[in-house]
Amino acid sequence: SMIKKTLFLLSALWIFLSAAQAQTTAPAPCGPLPNENQLRWHEMEFYAFIHFAINTFTDQEWGDGGNTPQMFNPTNLDCRQWARVCKEAGMKGIILTAKHHDGFCLWPTKYTEYSVKNSPWKDGKGDLVRELSDACKEYGLKFGIYLSPWDRNRADYGQPSYITYFRNQLEELLTQYGDIFEVWFDGANGGWGYYGGARENRNIDRSTYYDWDNTISLIRELQPQAIIWNECGPDIRWCGNEGGSVGETNWSLYNYKQFVPGEPDFKQLRVGIEDGKQWIPSEVNVSIRPGWFYHKYEDAKVKKLPQLLDIFYNSIGRNGTWLLNFPIDKEGRIHANDERAVLELRKALDEAFADDLARKAKAEAGNVRGGSKKYAASKAIDGKKDTYWATDDGVTQSDITFTFKKSTTLNRVLLQEYIRLGQRVKSFKVEANVDGQWRELARETTIGYKRILRLPTVTATQVRISILDAKACPLISNIGIYNAPQVLTEPQIVRHPNGEVIIRPADGESAVFYTLDGTAPTTQSLRYTGPFMADGVVTVSAVSVDMATGKQSTVSREEFGVSRTKWKVIAADANAARVIDGEAWPGWHQRGMMPADLVIDLGESLEIKGFRYLPDQSDYFPSGIITFYEFYVSDNGSEWKLVSEGEFSNIRNNPSWQMKEFAPVKTRFVKLRALNNTQGDKVAGYSEFDVLITK
Repeated sequence: SMIKKTLFLLSALWIFLSAAQAQTTAPAPCGPLPNENQLRWHEMEFYAFIHFAINTFTDQEWGDGGNTPQMFNPTNLDCRQWARVCKEAGMKGIILTAKHHDGFCLWPTKYTEYSVKNSPWKDGKGDLVRELSDACKEYGLKFGIYLSPWDRNRADYGQPSYITYFRNQLEELLTQYGDIFEVWFDGANGGWGYYGGARENRNIDRSTYYDWDNTISLIRELQPQAIIWNECGPDIRWCGNEGGSVGETNWSLYNYKQFVPGEPDFKQLRVGIEDGKQWIPSEVNVSIRPGWFYHKYEDAKVKKLPQLLDIFYNSIGRNGTWLLNFPIDKEGRIHANDERAVLELRKALDEAFADDLARKAKAEAGNVRGGSKKYAASKAIDGKKDTYWATDDGVTQSDITFTFKKSTTLNRVLLQEYIRLGQRVKSFKVEANVDGQWRELARETTIGYKRILRLPTVTATQVRISILDAKACPLISNIGIYNAPQVLTEPQIVRHPNGEVIIRPADGESAVFYTLDGTAPTTQSLRYTGPFMADGVVTVSAVSVDMATGKQSTVSREEFGVSRTKWKVIAADANAARVIDGEAWPGWHQRGMMPADLVIDLGESLEIKGFRYLPDQSDYFPSGIITFYEFYVSDNGSEWKLVSEGEFSNIRNNPSWQMKEFAPVKTRFVKLRALNNTQGDKVAGYSEFDVLITK
């Protein structure tokens, strides 16, 4: 009958509309979610670290806590300069090292005499924490603090009373200086120190000594909006290295209670845990120089634009944030070289991301949640962070295609998930339609808060991004497509023991020009065509040039000392010669002994003033990284004189060149004795070794 037919159609329509309505409701959350503090932190993306203490005036990385406060005496300290540089660089905040491992405090704490109140700076009336806090407010920057849990000055470190002292200091910092956006601790806990004059090694149980739960509760009470960094959590985690990168696969998920600060799983820190139980995203901390504290000899070793861009793409571009350190110089300022480098970075980033080509394209998706405009492909390019393209429930594979009005040149793609409802995407690919053919440009894994891919430069009519796998229906809040200007990377310069110099450009297309007198090379300089001989003391400077456009890289420069032609490593293993071959990889390891001696015959008597040691440069699981050492000299190879001893501080996290200087001495034989390593086993590893010759 007509009535039954009408009722049937109405029923079918109701079922259809109900199904459509169900698909246009917001997707259900997926897995652990970020809280509001973490969301604000994600959006900061780029902020500064400041390292400044007595170490600055003693040329150390880790002071032992035994220096007098009288050594702290900056001549022109200006926190407003720090804040201005950071603001102009596009940073959103500054974290100050209020107390490093040596225990010296940059504020007039009432709990110790080892602070600025007993320094000549401002006649002991200064408060550097206050000055920087005020400068941050003036420049619209957020302010954070780093308080080292390890204290090599305190006599009671290792005792319960020290934890009370530590929390008293923390309370001062969290109650006297306004809002704190991040509280930063450190995984370095226990070891050699001054300890009130004891000068000894102290070990603590990292899993119980600090009673972190109660310290964290104190922070939550005093600064409820602060993020806490403590290597493994509880709010954000370390990236697992100080080289400036997190894993290409990077889940913002982790299991906070699974690891102990100071004893992390470095691989897990890099990639996160796909099915982790807490939202604990990664922060990439790296210094703009090799060291964290200022050393004049590193003025020429400030990271250059290509290196800083690599770090940007390997941190912010891989679902992390970037904490970039400035070592404050002895005047009390960010050095001009550091300022120049970070502002050059800002300019390059502004140019790279100035024109979002996706906004000029038509976006279409293979699947749209409920067919609703609310979740359409256009929501991924509307510039709003709280809208997103979404698929139907159960659809974890789909694509979004951008069609340009005309052929468009591009080399960057930026993607963001709507992380308020969780991190979902497990893999995706990017393709471009070039000359009527689809060409795959990249195939990657996670996205998270932000993922930025550097692609080969192509001219295309369309770009297609395909979600290949996801935990639940993907939610993509933002997609950007860009054509970044080319930035040439400086060439690498190495010299082999026989005096042969090899210059390696980062690409096979640019020309390389070089000089041998320390001057900056130009296109009128010598053009590199292959290895050449340059024995003895020489400075090689080189630059890569795109001959079509005239663009040039920054200049790379290597100062080579006396020839190694006569050098010989005294060891039964023929591979020991790798230690002086001029190449960082491969290196050499001594196994099954500790102490372990590296002995080198220089072939002639030379006056030296120090040595350099480069540890194992393996990307994953480097071994034999020496921490404590002794260095000897000898005229005959049998009678030895100790001329230097000490520690390669922070070398586990920053395994770069270590340089030690001493009073000049004439010698033919040298011996580097490894006393122990970062892993506590019987392995000593070397990538390169060199001596510093007096001129």
